[in-house]
Amino acid sequence: MARVTNLDDSQDPQLRPLADAIRAQRGGQLLNLYKVLLHSPELAQGWLALFTAIRSQGQLSARYRELAILRVAQLNRADYEYVQHLPFARAAGVDEAALAALEHWRDSACFSQADRAVLGYTEAMTRDIQVADALFAPVQAAFSQREIVELTATIAGYNLISRFLEALQVDHEG
Repeated sequence: MARVTNLDDSQDPQLRPLADAIRAQRGGQLLNLYKVLLHSPELAQGWLALFTAIRSQGQLSARYRELAILRVAQLNRADYEYVQHLPFARAAGVDEAALAALEHWRDSACFSQADRAVLGYTEAMTRDIQVADALFAPVQAAFSQREIVELTATIAGYNLISRFLEALQVDHEG
């Protein structure tokens, strides 16, 4: 059970413009994550802007973004985040075999060199914070500087999300 109640614009009409903006950018939905964030409208607005930029305004391939997000969710045991991003990963071309192998990606043939660079970088950033040059080199070889910045922001941002979700025990949708 969530540690903070969900809010929406039916409970506080002053939240309507922000809730409508969230729905507009999130496929018509007001997810439980945002219902919790609405306790701080300014934070919710900034969160929306940051994660809209990460998810839909960059040049990083959706496949790499979603692989990183799913791996962050696995590492942080953030089931809400993982479940929410499975459809996006599938839409980005991550097949069922890769999804099944993700936790043990090093032992799987499902992943390209670039996928492996993303997954290694994701693990280093999530577990160790600092990234060794040997782990960064494959990322640098596979991606432009802009893509590296976007990948790094994705990994860092989704670590933020998973920690927020898990600390407040945000409930799954439905």
